[in-house]
Amino acid sequence: MMGTRWAGLVVWLVSALVAGISANEFSILRSPESVVFREGSWPIPGERIPDVAALSMGFSIEEDLSWPGLAVGDLFRRPRATVLVRVTGIDKLKLPKNGISYPVENAVPFSLDGVANAIHTLFSEETPVVVQLAPSEERVYMVGKANSVFEDLSVTLRQLRNRLFQENSVLASLPLNSLSRNNEVDLLFLSELQVLHDITSLLSRHKHLAKDHSPDLYSLELSGLEEISKRYGEDSQQFKDASQILADSLQKFADDMYSLYSGNAVVEVVTVKTFDTPFVRKSRSILQSPQTKPENPYNIGYPFNFDYAVIFNIVFWIMIGLAIAVIVISYSLWNMDPGYDSIIYRMTNQKIRMD
Repeated sequence: MMGTRWAGLVVWLVSALVAGISANEFSILRSPESVVFREGSWPIPGERIPDVAALSMGFSIEEDLSWPGLAVGDLFRRPRATVLVRVTGIDKLKLPKNGISYPVENAVPFSLDGVANAIHTLFSEETPVVVQLAPSEERVYMVGKANSVFEDLSVTLRQLRNRLFQENSVLASLPLNSLSRNNEVDLLFLSELQVLHDITSLLSRHKHLAKDHSPDLYSLELSGLEEISKRYGEDSQQFKDASQILADSLQKFADDMYSLYSGNAVVEVVTVKTFDTPFVRKSRSILQSPQTKPENPYNIGYPFNFDYAVIFNIVFWIMIGLAIAVIVISYSLWNMDPGYDSIIYRMTNQKIRMD
Protein backbone atom coordinates (compact mmCIF):
# COMPACT_ATOMS: atom_id res chain seq x y z
CA MET A 1 0.00 0.00 0.00
CA MET A 2 2.86 2.34 0.92
CA GLY A 3 4.66 1.51 -2.33
CA THR A 4 1.56 2.35 -4.33
CA ARG A 5 1.31 5.76 -2.66
CA TRP A 6 4.96 6.48 -3.32
CA ALA A 7 4.56 5.44 -6.99
CA GLY A 8 1.55 7.72 -7.37
CA LEU A 9 3.45 10.59 -5.74
CA VAL A 10 6.38 10.09 -8.09
CA VAL A 11 4.07 10.06 -11.13
CA TRP A 12 2.39 13.26 -9.95
CA LEU A 13 5.73 14.99 -9.35
CA VAL A 14 7.01 13.99 -12.77
CA SER A 15 3.85 15.20 -14.50
CA ALA A 16 3.96 18.46 -12.55
CA LEU A 17 7.62 18.95 -13.45
CA VAL A 18 6.93 18.31 -17.11
CA ALA A 19 3.95 20.65 -17.00
CA GLY A 20 6.10 23.34 -15.45
CA ILE A 21 8.80 22.97 -18.08
CA SER A 22 6.34 22.67 -20.96
CA ALA A 23 4.57 25.99 -20.59
CA ASN A 24 2.99 25.77 -24.05
CA GLU A 25 -0.62 24.60 -24.10
CA PHE A 26 -2.99 22.53 -26.19
CA SER A 27 -6.54 23.64 -25.34
CA ILE A 28 -9.93 22.22 -26.28
CA LEU A 29 -12.40 25.08 -26.53
CA ARG A 30 -15.33 23.11 -27.92
CA SER A 31 -16.01 19.42 -28.57
CA PRO A 32 -19.12 17.28 -29.11
CA GLU A 33 -20.18 14.46 -26.83
CA SER A 34 -18.88 11.88 -29.31
CA VAL A 35 -15.29 13.08 -28.76
CA VAL A 36 -14.16 12.63 -25.16
CA PHE A 37 -11.19 14.55 -23.77
CA ARG A 38 -10.25 13.63 -20.21
CA GLU A 39 -9.31 16.31 -17.72
CA GLY A 40 -5.72 16.04 -16.59
CA SER A 41 -2.23 17.45 -17.00
CA TRP A 42 -0.86 14.80 -19.35
CA PRO A 43 1.72 16.40 -21.68
CA ILE A 44 1.20 15.93 -25.39
CA PRO A 45 4.22 15.87 -27.73
CA GLY A 46 4.03 18.65 -30.27
CA GLU A 47 4.58 16.33 -33.21
CA ARG A 48 1.60 14.16 -32.18
CA ILE A 49 -1.00 16.94 -32.21
CA PRO A 50 -1.95 16.13 -35.84
CA ASP A 51 -2.53 12.51 -34.72
CA VAL A 52 -4.94 13.73 -32.05
CA ALA A 53 -6.85 15.65 -34.71
CA ALA A 54 -6.91 12.61 -37.00
CA LEU A 55 -8.10 10.24 -34.27
CA SER A 56 -10.82 12.64 -33.14
CA MET A 57 -12.12 12.67 -36.73
CA GLY A 58 -12.13 8.87 -36.91
CA PHE A 59 -9.05 8.42 -39.12
CA SER A 60 -6.32 5.88 -38.49
CA ILE A 61 -2.71 6.88 -37.82
CA GLU A 62 0.55 5.12 -38.62
CA GLU A 63 1.87 4.96 -35.05
CA ASP A 64 -0.21 4.24 -31.98
CA LEU A 65 -0.84 7.18 -29.67
CA SER A 66 -0.44 6.30 -26.01
CA TRP A 67 -1.81 9.59 -24.71
CA PRO A 68 -4.54 9.26 -22.05
CA GLY A 69 -6.04 12.67 -22.76
CA LEU A 70 -8.15 11.41 -25.70
CA ALA A 71 -10.61 8.66 -24.78
CA VAL A 72 -12.52 6.33 -27.07
CA GLY A 73 -15.73 8.08 -28.02
CA ASP A 74 -18.65 7.19 -30.24
CA LEU A 75 -17.14 5.37 -33.22
CA PHE A 76 -20.32 5.77 -35.30
CA ARG A 77 -20.74 9.52 -34.79
CA ARG A 78 -17.68 11.50 -35.72
CA PRO A 79 -17.47 15.32 -35.71
CA ARG A 80 -18.35 17.07 -38.96
CA ALA A 81 -15.59 19.65 -38.52
CA THR A 82 -12.24 20.06 -36.81
CA VAL A 83 -10.83 23.52 -36.25
CA LEU A 84 -7.24 23.90 -35.10
CA VAL A 85 -5.79 27.35 -34.42
CA ARG A 86 -2.08 27.71 -33.78
CA VAL A 87 -0.99 30.88 -31.97
CA THR A 88 2.69 31.79 -31.71
CA GLY A 89 4.23 34.35 -29.39
CA ILE A 90 2.55 33.30 -26.13
CA ASP A 91 2.57 30.13 -24.08
CA LYS A 92 -0.89 30.47 -22.53
CA LEU A 93 -4.03 32.49 -23.19
CA LYS A 94 -6.56 33.46 -20.54
CA LEU A 95 -9.63 32.04 -22.21
CA PRO A 96 -12.99 33.29 -20.86
CA LYS A 97 -14.62 29.86 -20.47
CA ASN A 98 -13.35 26.82 -18.66
CA GLY A 99 -11.93 24.46 -21.25
CA ILE A 100 -9.56 21.53 -21.08
CA SER A 101 -5.87 22.30 -21.50
CA TYR A 102 -2.81 20.08 -21.69
CA PRO A 103 0.86 21.05 -21.59
CA VAL A 104 2.81 20.66 -24.83
CA GLU A 105 6.27 19.16 -24.66
CA ASN A 106 8.81 19.29 -27.46
CA ALA A 107 7.02 22.14 -29.23
CA VAL A 108 8.09 21.45 -32.81
CA PRO A 109 6.27 22.88 -35.85
CA PHE A 110 3.55 20.67 -37.26
CA SER A 111 0.99 20.72 -40.04
CA LEU A 112 -2.30 19.02 -40.82
CA ASP A 113 -1.38 18.12 -44.39
CA GLY A 114 -1.78 14.41 -43.63
CA VAL A 115 -5.28 14.92 -42.27
CA ALA A 116 -6.19 17.12 -45.24
CA ASN A 117 -4.95 14.48 -47.70
CA ALA A 118 -6.89 11.76 -45.89
CA ILE A 119 -10.10 13.81 -46.10
CA HIS A 120 -9.60 14.55 -49.77
CA THR A 121 -8.82 10.90 -50.56
CA LEU A 122 -11.72 9.35 -48.65
CA PHE A 123 -14.34 11.99 -49.47
CA SER A 124 -13.25 13.23 -52.89
CA GLU A 125 -16.69 12.71 -54.43
CA GLU A 126 -18.44 14.71 -51.69
CA THR A 127 -16.01 17.66 -51.98
CA PRO A 128 -15.47 18.49 -48.28
CA VAL A 129 -14.24 21.87 -47.05
CA VAL A 130 -10.51 21.97 -46.30
CA VAL A 131 -9.02 25.36 -45.43
CA GLN A 132 -5.45 26.01 -44.29
CA LEU A 133 -4.54 29.65 -43.69
CA ALA A 134 -1.52 31.59 -42.50
CA PRO A 135 -2.55 35.23 -43.08
CA SER A 136 0.73 36.84 -42.04
CA GLU A 137 2.64 34.64 -44.50
CA GLU A 138 -0.01 34.91 -47.25
CA ARG A 139 -0.16 31.12 -47.35
CA VAL A 140 -3.55 29.70 -48.32
CA TYR A 141 -4.63 26.21 -49.29
CA MET A 142 -8.22 25.35 -50.10
CA VAL A 143 -9.74 22.11 -51.37
CA GLY A 144 -13.23 21.13 -52.43
CA LYS A 145 -16.12 23.47 -51.83
CA ALA A 146 -13.85 25.89 -49.98
CA ASN A 147 -12.73 27.29 -53.33
CA SER A 148 -16.22 28.58 -54.05
CA VAL A 149 -17.34 29.41 -50.51
CA PHE A 150 -14.24 31.34 -49.42
CA GLU A 151 -13.31 32.85 -52.78
CA ASP A 152 -14.08 36.31 -51.36
CA LEU A 153 -11.88 35.77 -48.31
CA SER A 154 -9.03 38.25 -47.98
CA VAL A 155 -5.76 36.36 -48.19
CA THR A 156 -3.01 38.82 -49.11
CA LEU A 157 -1.71 41.52 -46.79
CA ARG A 158 -3.02 44.26 -49.05
CA GLN A 159 -6.47 42.68 -49.14
CA LEU A 160 -6.46 42.26 -45.37
CA ARG A 161 -5.50 45.90 -44.85
CA ASN A 162 -8.27 47.09 -47.15
CA ARG A 163 -10.74 44.76 -45.48
CA LEU A 164 -10.04 46.29 -42.07
CA PHE A 165 -11.14 49.74 -43.18
CA GLN A 166 -14.49 48.65 -44.57
CA GLU A 167 -17.74 49.34 -42.78
CA ASN A 168 -18.38 45.84 -41.36
CA SER A 169 -14.83 45.16 -40.15
CA VAL A 170 -13.76 44.15 -36.67
CA LEU A 171 -12.36 47.62 -35.97
CA ALA A 172 -15.88 48.81 -35.26
CA SER A 173 -16.55 46.14 -32.62
CA LEU A 174 -13.21 45.36 -30.97
CA PRO A 175 -11.92 47.43 -28.04
CA LEU A 176 -8.50 48.42 -29.35
CA ASN A 177 -7.37 50.06 -26.08
CA SER A 178 -3.65 50.68 -26.52
CA LEU A 179 -3.49 49.28 -30.07
CA SER A 180 -3.32 51.73 -32.95
CA ARG A 181 -4.93 51.71 -36.37
CA ASN A 182 -1.93 53.50 -37.82
CA ASN A 183 0.69 50.92 -36.87
CA GLU A 184 1.52 48.15 -39.34
CA VAL A 185 2.21 45.58 -36.60
CA ASP A 186 -1.10 46.28 -34.91
CA LEU A 187 -2.92 46.10 -38.23
CA LEU A 188 -1.34 42.71 -38.96
CA PHE A 189 -2.63 41.38 -35.66
CA LEU A 190 -6.11 42.82 -36.25
CA SER A 191 -6.21 41.45 -39.79
CA GLU A 192 -5.87 37.92 -38.42
CA LEU A 193 -8.89 38.54 -36.20
CA GLN A 194 -10.69 39.80 -39.29
CA VAL A 195 -10.00 36.48 -41.00
CA LEU A 196 -11.63 34.63 -38.10
CA HIS A 197 -14.69 36.86 -38.36
CA ASP A 198 -14.92 36.47 -42.15
CA ILE A 199 -14.72 32.68 -42.00
CA THR A 200 -17.74 32.40 -39.73
CA SER A 201 -19.56 35.10 -41.71
CA LEU A 202 -19.04 33.35 -45.06
CA LEU A 203 -19.86 29.97 -43.60
CA SER A 204 -23.12 31.28 -42.15
CA ARG A 205 -24.20 32.14 -45.70
CA HIS A 206 -23.61 28.54 -46.79
CA LYS A 207 -25.01 26.60 -43.85
CA HIS A 208 -25.69 23.58 -46.05
CA LEU A 209 -21.96 22.81 -45.98
CA ALA A 210 -22.16 22.21 -42.24
CA LYS A 211 -24.96 19.68 -42.67
CA ASP A 212 -23.42 17.28 -45.17
CA HIS A 213 -21.80 13.97 -44.25
CA SER A 214 -18.22 14.78 -45.24
CA PRO A 215 -15.87 16.10 -42.52
CA ASP A 216 -14.40 19.59 -42.83
CA LEU A 217 -11.01 20.84 -41.69
CA TYR A 218 -9.90 24.34 -40.74
CA SER A 219 -6.26 24.95 -39.87
CA LEU A 220 -5.25 28.51 -39.00
CA GLU A 221 -1.84 29.89 -38.05
CA LEU A 222 -1.82 33.23 -36.23
CA SER A 223 1.50 34.98 -35.63
CA GLY A 224 0.36 38.59 -35.19
CA LEU A 225 0.71 38.40 -31.43
CA GLU A 226 4.33 37.32 -31.82
CA GLU A 227 5.03 40.41 -33.93
CA ILE A 228 3.47 42.62 -31.25
CA SER A 229 5.68 40.94 -28.65
CA LYS A 230 8.76 41.68 -30.74
CA ARG A 231 7.71 45.29 -31.32
CA TYR A 232 6.53 46.35 -27.87
CA GLY A 233 7.78 43.61 -25.52
CA GLU A 234 5.90 41.09 -23.40
CA ASP A 235 5.52 43.51 -20.49
CA SER A 236 3.97 46.25 -22.59
CA GLN A 237 0.35 47.28 -22.37
CA GLN A 238 -0.07 46.63 -26.10
CA PHE A 239 0.89 42.98 -25.66
CA LYS A 240 -1.46 42.54 -22.70
CA ASP A 241 -4.36 44.14 -24.56
CA ALA A 242 -3.68 42.11 -27.69
CA SER A 243 -3.55 38.88 -25.67
CA GLN A 244 -6.92 39.59 -24.09
CA ILE A 245 -8.48 40.59 -27.40
CA LEU A 246 -7.15 37.43 -29.03
CA ALA A 247 -8.47 35.23 -26.22
CA ASP A 248 -11.94 36.77 -26.48
CA SER A 249 -11.94 36.52 -30.29
CA LEU A 250 -10.86 32.88 -30.25
CA GLN A 251 -13.60 31.95 -27.79
CA LYS A 252 -16.20 33.76 -29.90
CA PHE A 253 -14.84 32.07 -33.03
CA ALA A 254 -15.07 28.67 -31.31
CA ASP A 255 -18.65 29.31 -30.17
CA ASP A 256 -19.70 30.44 -33.65
CA MET A 257 -18.14 27.45 -35.41
CA TYR A 258 -19.62 25.08 -32.84
CA SER A 259 -23.04 26.62 -33.39
CA LEU A 260 -22.80 26.56 -37.19
CA TYR A 261 -22.06 22.83 -37.11
CA SER A 262 -24.94 22.22 -34.67
CA GLY A 263 -22.65 21.24 -31.82
CA ASN A 264 -20.74 18.66 -33.86
CA ALA A 265 -17.36 20.36 -34.21
CA VAL A 266 -14.04 20.21 -32.37
CA VAL A 267 -12.26 23.52 -31.83
CA GLU A 268 -8.68 23.33 -30.60
CA VAL A 269 -6.05 25.99 -29.89
CA VAL A 270 -2.30 25.47 -29.62
CA THR A 271 -0.33 28.29 -28.01
CA VAL A 272 3.43 28.16 -28.54
CA LYS A 273 5.79 30.88 -27.45
CA THR A 274 8.70 29.70 -29.58
CA PHE A 275 9.29 26.51 -31.52
CA ASP A 276 12.22 24.28 -30.66
CA THR A 277 13.18 23.76 -34.31
CA PRO A 278 12.60 25.86 -37.41
CA PHE A 279 9.85 24.76 -39.74
CA VAL A 280 10.63 24.55 -43.45
CA ARG A 281 7.48 24.07 -45.45
CA LYS A 282 6.89 23.94 -49.16
CA SER A 283 4.56 26.79 -50.05
CA ARG A 284 1.47 26.16 -52.10
CA SER A 285 -0.30 28.53 -54.42
CA ILE A 286 -3.46 30.33 -53.40
CA LEU A 287 -6.66 28.36 -54.10
CA GLN A 288 -4.60 25.42 -55.29
CA SER A 289 -6.60 22.64 -56.89
CA PRO A 290 -5.65 19.06 -55.99
CA GLN A 291 -6.20 17.90 -59.58
CA THR A 292 -3.20 19.88 -60.87
CA LYS A 293 -0.09 17.80 -60.30
CA PRO A 294 3.44 18.87 -61.12
CA GLU A 295 5.12 17.22 -64.05
CA ASN A 296 7.71 14.52 -63.50
CA PRO A 297 10.97 15.95 -64.84
CA TYR A 298 12.97 12.79 -64.15
CA ASN A 299 10.53 10.32 -65.74
CA ILE A 300 10.39 8.26 -62.55
CA GLY A 301 8.08 5.26 -62.60
CA TYR A 302 4.91 5.49 -60.56
CA PRO A 303 4.81 3.54 -57.26
CA PHE A 304 3.03 0.20 -57.63
CA ASN A 305 0.95 -1.74 -55.15
CA PHE A 306 2.64 -4.38 -53.00
CA ASP A 307 0.05 -6.93 -54.21
CA TYR A 308 1.28 -6.51 -57.77
CA ALA A 309 3.36 -9.72 -57.76
CA VAL A 310 0.50 -11.79 -56.35
CA ILE A 311 -2.04 -10.47 -58.85
CA PHE A 312 0.42 -10.93 -61.72
CA ASN A 313 1.08 -14.58 -60.86
CA ILE A 314 -2.62 -15.33 -60.48
CA VAL A 315 -3.51 -13.81 -63.87
CA PHE A 316 -0.46 -15.29 -65.60
CA TRP A 317 -1.00 -18.90 -64.51
CA ILE A 318 -4.74 -18.73 -65.14
CA MET A 319 -4.00 -17.65 -68.72
CA ILE A 320 -1.47 -20.48 -69.12
CA GLY A 321 -3.98 -23.02 -67.77
CA LEU A 322 -6.75 -21.80 -70.06
CA ALA A 323 -4.43 -21.91 -73.08
CA ILE A 324 -3.39 -25.51 -72.29
CA ALA A 325 -7.02 -26.51 -71.74
CA VAL A 326 -8.06 -25.05 -75.11
CA ILE A 327 -5.22 -26.89 -76.88
CA VAL A 328 -6.01 -30.22 -75.23
CA ILE A 329 -9.76 -29.97 -75.88
CA SER A 330 -9.21 -28.91 -79.50
CA TYR A 331 -6.77 -31.77 -80.10
CA SER A 332 -9.13 -34.31 -78.53
CA LEU A 333 -12.11 -33.18 -80.62
CA TRP A 334 -10.03 -33.15 -83.80
CA ASN A 335 -8.81 -36.72 -83.30
CA MET A 336 -12.01 -38.21 -81.88
CA ASP A 337 -13.17 -41.50 -83.48
CA PRO A 338 -16.38 -40.92 -85.50
CA GLY A 339 -17.71 -44.27 -84.40
CA TYR A 340 -17.29 -43.48 -80.76
CA ASP A 341 -20.53 -43.91 -78.89
CA SER A 342 -21.06 -40.46 -77.42
CA ILE A 343 -23.98 -38.09 -77.25
CA ILE A 344 -22.44 -35.96 -80.00
CA TYR A 345 -22.25 -38.80 -82.51
CA ARG A 346 -25.58 -40.31 -81.52
CA MET A 347 -27.30 -37.15 -82.65
CA THR A 348 -25.21 -36.87 -85.82
CA ASN A 349 -25.73 -40.57 -86.68
CA GLN A 350 -29.52 -40.19 -86.55
CA LYS A 351 -29.35 -37.21 -88.84
CA ILE A 352 -27.15 -39.13 -91.29
CA ARG A 353 -29.54 -42.11 -91.32
CA MET A 354 -32.50 -39.86 -91.98
CA ASP A 355 -30.71 -38.32 -94.93
